[in-house]
Amino acid sequence: MAQKTDTEKLEETVVKINRCTNVTKGGKSMSFSALVVVGDKNGTVGYGYGKAREVPNAVGKAVKDANRNTVTVHVIDGTIPHEVWGRYKTARVFMKPAAHGTGIKAGMPARTVLESAGVTDILTKCYGTRNPLNVVKATAEGLKALRTKQEIEQLRGVKIE
Repeated sequence: MAQKTDTEKLEETVVKINRCTNVTKGGKSMSFSALVVVGDKNGTVGYGYGKAREVPNAVGKAVKDANRNTVTVHVIDGTIPHEVWGRYKTARVFMKPAAHGTGIKAGMPARTVLESAGVTDILTKCYGTRNPLNVVKATAEGLKALRTKQEIEQLRGVKIE
């Protein structure tokens, strides 16, 4: 998976904004955290997390983090090449290729990552935690683990029929 540096055409999508409160002797201190997914809908996707005192600053930090962490994934005819499990902590996401016209059958955090990557037809199931941050990370890990037929042939040194 090669790193992409072309960030001017990546679309950003805010997955979750969370309000955090820190109670101190002087009162309550509010801050916000933002989870953002960026992608070009053509095989490049990344996610980022940012915290700040105000929402726009948190989103800006998350976008910067997401642009730093973009990866290229394999999308063939709008779906993935094979079944794959994505795992991150207690979040497990099962992804299965689907026929053309099926659409994206996924929960909101996984759907955001898949749409940003350019996947149009896929079946998914989320097991374990439903925490959006962990589901996004698990989905991204699963997409990173995808291999094409040509990559497997090259690794094994044999022709696959």
